[in-house]
Amino acid sequence: TLLQLCNGTSGAGSSEATIKGALLNTPERIWAPLELAGYGLGRERVAPATSYRDSDAGYLLLGLALERATGMSASELIAEYVTDPLELSATALPGSTPSAPGDAPLTGHYMSAVEGGFNCAAPVDISTLSASSGYTDSGVVSNITDLGRYAQAEAKQVLRTKEKPDRFGAPLPTSEDGPSWYQATGGAYLAGSMVGQHGWVPGYATSAYSDPATGFTVAVVLNDSTGGSRFAQQLSWELAAIASKAPAASGQTAPEFGLPFTAEQYHDSITKSALVCVPPAAE
Repeated sequence: TLLQLCNGTSGAGSSEATIKGALLNTPERIWAPLELAGYGLGRERVAPATSYRDSDAGYLLLGLALERATGMSASELIAEYVTDPLELSATALPGSTPSAPGDAPLTGHYMSAVEGGFNCAAPVDISTLSASSGYTDSGVVSNITDLGRYAQAEAKQVLRTKEKPDRFGAPLPTSEDGPSWYQATGGAYLAGSMVGQHGWVPGYATSAYSDPATGFTVAVVLNDSTGGSRFAQQLSWELAAIASKAPAASGQTAPEFGLPFTAEQYHDSITKSALVCVPPAAE
């Protein structure tokens, strides 16, 4: 069902592993959403409504279904129902023409793999790409301010009509061996009391999480996609743990909420997952 696609419980697989190389090597290629989704649908499926499974193919199919049902483009739908109501003036789904993300983009790049690690001395500029490579899964461009405001609004479910059930009311574990406090549903991850998402596109990695009760929000944008989304996710959680311990401003009261992880925990994890840079060979 469409709800299962949104919740990550459709059983459909992910296209990322199949197309990652093509995305990095041909960033300006214009993709058809159904072609992208097909790589995920071609993978082994699990029974629907039984477990959570992160699937970019699911979000691509949702975009196609919404376009067909409304007669509007995905760009128009996002503008009318998301960015305009939330006043996110720097956020939009561009057309398929390859372009840089905004008027003054943060240069995006990745490091080429070499024997023993990565060539960090010569990052590959990948700022210009076609938004069709992400479409309704990861094609939207934004800035750090809008990203944080969007995460805060999504955590509070401000776009949800009153008669609808709680979007995050029935989460599932993200994996069999993951911590009990890390769950997913409704197109978002739940990390303790915080709700958010993280991901990557060629050249960039982002993560944004917010606590719906207090409005406490952390957003991260990295202009390097080599480490993938997990690096940005762990950095945002480390920053959240640090900021949650900060004293309140003069005359204010700090919100009371506890996170099920520490800054040290994810600082160590980030350090262990750092890229291994291999010096260029001497000429």
